[in-house]
Amino acid sequence: MTIKVDTVTDAAGTGSPNIPDGVTIAGTALASVAQMEYTSSASEPASPSDGALWWDSANDLFKIYVNDAWYEVDYTPPPPTWLGDRALFAGGNPGGTVNVIQYISIPTTGNATDFGDLLNSVDSVGGVSDGDRGVFAGGYPSINVIQYVAIATTGNATDFGDLTLARLIKDGRCSDGVYGLFAGSDTNINIVDYITIATTGNATDFGDMLGARSLPAGCSDGTKGVIAGGYAGASGVADNVIQYFIIATPGNAVDFGDLTQGRYGLGGTSNETRGVFGGGNPSGSYTGTIDYITIATPGNAIDFGDLTLNRRYVTASANSTRAVFGGGQGTSVVRNNIVDYVTIDTPGNATDFGDLLAATISAGSCSGD
Repeated sequence: MTIKVDTVTDAAGTGSPNIPDGVTIAGTALASVAQMEYTSSASEPASPSDGALWWDSANDLFKIYVNDAWYEVDYTPPPPTWLGDRALFAGGNPGGTVNVIQYISIPTTGNATDFGDLLNSVDSVGGVSDGDRGVFAGGYPSINVIQYVAIATTGNATDFGDLTLARLIKDGRCSDGVYGLFAGSDTNINIVDYITIATTGNATDFGDMLGARSLPAGCSDGTKGVIAGGYAGASGVADNVIQYFIIATPGNAVDFGDLTQGRYGLGGTSNETRGVFGGGNPSGSYTGTIDYITIATPGNAIDFGDLTLNRRYVTASANSTRAVFGGGQGTSVVRNNIVDYVTIDTPGNATDFGDLLAATISAGSCSGD
């Protein structure tokens, strides 16, 4: 027979029992059974044993006692799986659509290097990642092709499957490292597709945006996928709406807030906390404005700083620390090869990072390791 006991109290049921003869568990006196020492206090525990644990509440530090000394237990969470230190820029239009894939190392400033080729010459292709695999979908001229590369290994793209319909994507995409979402088009539709990044196959309908959008930008914190801006409807009016999805749960978009100004052709990216949106085309002009949001908390965007050049049709990617913005069309420059960067958690103006292989507009991008 087995007897299980959850709680032992005194006879009155109000306090701890007094057992003067002690307690034996499995033949061993309880007093001799090894106990874990744990203390939460603002000052050091007295007479700790090796292996004792202490939450130093005065300094918000977790410590362990080893060989007569307290040592801080440091934990650095792993980076998000949808980001990484290698950023890929795919396709684009340096005077005609191209199939070039190029890459940079985000922690180290410098110029882009050739990676390989897409299956098609295309611009406005949308890129997502699970850290290992970079997937590029759609593009102009309107195609439904989805293709992928192994981010760590330079080489040409391989066929993945098809979108539910042919369309351009550019930065209207987001990922949680498992699913990739693709939104926007060149024909003003509101359909959002999704894929499982690790498993090749055709895309599935995820839900709908709040309205038809072309050339929006996207980002994610791993839970919420955010789509911002674009132009709305056949009139091509630059839009300031920010909307979001719960990436793990297919469904329609929910209102998040507004950009500081309506615009399309902007670049969007994020780390695990903050989303940034740079450049774009408000009605009648180009802008270098960078906005930011805290993705977990719906609300309006806040001014972050400016790109080094006012431009639209820019694309963006990131690791956990930096966001990079590549290419685009400036007011007096048809195309440029500029790559800018910002530190995502520190508002301020962008700094020159290096150059793409050629001056181009409407490349697609993603990052991983």
